[in-house]
Amino acid sequence: MHPPGTERRVAKHFRAGTHRTRPPDQTFRDYSRFMGPMGITRLANVTGLDFIGVPVYVAVRPNARSLSVTQGKGLDPDSAKVSALMEAIECWHAEHIDKPLRYESPHALRRSAEVMDLEPLLAQMGRESLPHAPLLWMEGYDLIRQTAVWVPWELVSLYDVPPPGVVRTFTPSSNGLASGNHLLEAMVHGLCELIERDATTLWFLSEDGTGGKASQLRLDTVEEPLCRALLERLAEAGLRVGVYDNTSDVGIASYQCVLFDKPGALRRMGYFWGFGCHLAPEVALLRALTEAVQCRLTEITGTRDDIPWEAYQQNRDEEELREMERLILEPPPSLRFDARRSLAGEGFEEDLTRVLEALRGAGITSVVAVDLTRPEVGVPVVKMLAPELESGALEGPFGTRARRRMLQGEEPR
Repeated sequence: MHPPGTERRVAKHFRAGTHRTRPPDQTFRDYSRFMGPMGITRLANVTGLDFIGVPVYVAVRPNARSLSVTQGKGLDPDSAKVSALMEAIECWHAEHIDKPLRYESPHALRRSAEVMDLEPLLAQMGRESLPHAPLLWMEGYDLIRQTAVWVPWELVSLYDVPPPGVVRTFTPSSNGLASGNHLLEAMVHGLCELIERDATTLWFLSEDGTGGKASQLRLDTVEEPLCRALLERLAEAGLRVGVYDNTSDVGIASYQCVLFDKPGALRRMGYFWGFGCHLAPEVALLRALTEAVQCRLTEITGTRDDIPWEAYQQNRDEEELREMERLILEPPPSLRFDARRSLAGEGFEEDLTRVLEALRGAGITSVVAVDLTRPEVGVPVVKMLAPELESGALEGPFGTRARRRMLQGEEPR
């Protein structure tokens, strides 16, 4: 289930809040030299703009072809700094794709090559099939079918200005774009993001009017030391925290967290969601919690260039905040954190195999990896595509999995 030529044994040497092949400070020492060539002018520590104290950094690329500011978070400054740097690096790769392209219709291209099935994606867009419309294509590798396959360039590229004369069919998205110390590390990370977005869509569609109470975690059952320390820090900062296990039928641990100030707080920031998915539940939970903190700081800093003014106002309704607090507190949740076991292996080749097996078990028939690594740079970057998974959109239109959830109700976990 690995792309041809990929090293099969990739051990994990860092497990403090995440799983990586090496510690964050080593990654930074190696990859920070690319800041200049990639137009990254600043890595800013914005942690102190909020009172929580969880490290958050931003990476600034003024001449970016998509977002000019990316965020990174972590349990320590090194992790947050590297997180912001790596997100900027992977976006740069998706903006500067240097791969052979073909310009043909799906129907014509199928005469000479394997083509990714676009119907699931078009269904999520509410679009009809486009068998005769020409598109730009680039080659990837289907990890489930074990074959080379051509995918639309638009699904991979983050270059917001299309080539002359080309009308976009698909909206640019960073969903599934990932970087790492090794290609397999990046692939697992990208797949977990795809699974997380899919799980989030299904959870919100199956929400039963009680705030998802059956899936809400009892936070006092979280005993893993790093998670416990982070929850205590949030409580000391005067924040309400609600965590939900939104793991889908794929079976890879996925959590979502809502975070907001208690009533009467000096500064009421509204509420913020964070999401996380990983084979190790404690890592998934940490990602959800730290992402919620990062989202607060994203609003505080005001530097993210894809957030409209209306978004800064939409979650400040006091009545809505009081209702959110009621849903979190009443009645008390009963789901234990230790009810979900870890599926993480000793190496990334084992993790990749387990993720792919889980996806196949949920009926997913195609998972494509597009290697964006540039030889002259050497940073592993990949775009993962699984067209049958839901994209994370909550307003529709939806694909087959979401429509099935709406018709049948929530599936057993």
